[in-house]
Amino acid sequence: MNMEFGKRRELLITMHETPGVGWQSIRKAAECGEWHAFERFTPEAWVTSAGLKLDQARALSNAFSSVDVKARDERMKELGIKVITRLDEGYPELLMESPQPPWVLYAIGKDTLLKRPSIAIVGSRGPTTYGRRTASELARKLSERGLTVVSGMARGIDALAHEGALQGSGSTIAVLGTPVDIIYPADNRQLYAEIAKNGLILSEVPIGTPFHPGLFPLRNRIIAALSLGTVVVEAAERSGSLITADQALEMSRDVFAVPGPISSPKSAGTNGLIRQGAKLVSSYEDIIEEYSGLPIYNQAVSLSSGQAESSPGNLELELSANEAIIYRLLSDEPRTVDQLHELSSFPFGLLHSVLINLTLKRKIEQHSGSIYSVM
Repeated sequence: MNMEFGKRRELLITMHETPGVGWQSIRKAAECGEWHAFERFTPEAWVTSAGLKLDQARALSNAFSSVDVKARDERMKELGIKVITRLDEGYPELLMESPQPPWVLYAIGKDTLLKRPSIAIVGSRGPTTYGRRTASELARKLSERGLTVVSGMARGIDALAHEGALQGSGSTIAVLGTPVDIIYPADNRQLYAEIAKNGLILSEVPIGTPFHPGLFPLRNRIIAALSLGTVVVEAAERSGSLITADQALEMSRDVFAVPGPISSPKSAGTNGLIRQGAKLVSSYEDIIEEYSGLPIYNQAVSLSSGQAESSPGNLELELSANEAIIYRLLSDEPRTVDQLHELSSFPFGLLHSVLINLTLKRKIEQHSGSIYSVM
């Protein structure tokens, strides 16, 4: 890590952790481009250079003059927390492509899961027996096939999805609406411990932030953004799970819904999604078939552990039909995700899964700016 990069990273974390300074304010500061002068800015300079409000400018000036970076880093280390910023290579690409990607993430557990293909499973906090069984079984079978299951560790469907996914090799990511060191709800304490050990706990909320219910809708956008698609198992007509589904649609991600009895209020939301065009899910295969380019877990492990590459003459035998199309497009010249989407006409969910698979097979590589090229 060079000095300039490290300094910008420290400044970004300080801005993110300053109360009263939100996402848009950090964007204004970052876009003004004067990173080298941030620590010396007076409140007036913040107002004129970044267009911040005076109270925000004063808060930032105070933060930069009082922050102890070494103490902050030591505290994160003691808590077992890894801090991931948008400047870091470990920042997930799908999340970066979302409309409002978090500036900073806090992670406990296996952050390598952020590079794995993921599916979100969300739903009611008070599911029926049918919903409980369906969520657990879908999560387990998707995880057994290498997909990481993302959810919000709430009661009900979320918790069941995490529990099912922990039984498979894909594991699970719990995105919290609280700091990563706060367990909410408290009765998920054992589940939290299991995910911290075998999965990943993730949040954008700085350590020490007081509990606030308004943070949970913001959490939902991360769940949707991390995932190729979102599966809604059970949801009432005004369920918070439908917010996650709407956000997935806004990001051009897939939305799946498990149908339920027309007489059940807990299925009114999911049945409504199906009427609006969400894909009906009757088994895990209905989800898997949307991502024909995804590798199964064992393939991913063998390739990432250094399995010998095959000769160019056998390339077509190694690739699926969709992979071969994208590989040929990239053989001509490096291209962005948007260019590949336009040239291939692949849905974004399928395109991302194919790109992940080709990367795991070491046929292509990713560069900054969502640009891909052949290796």
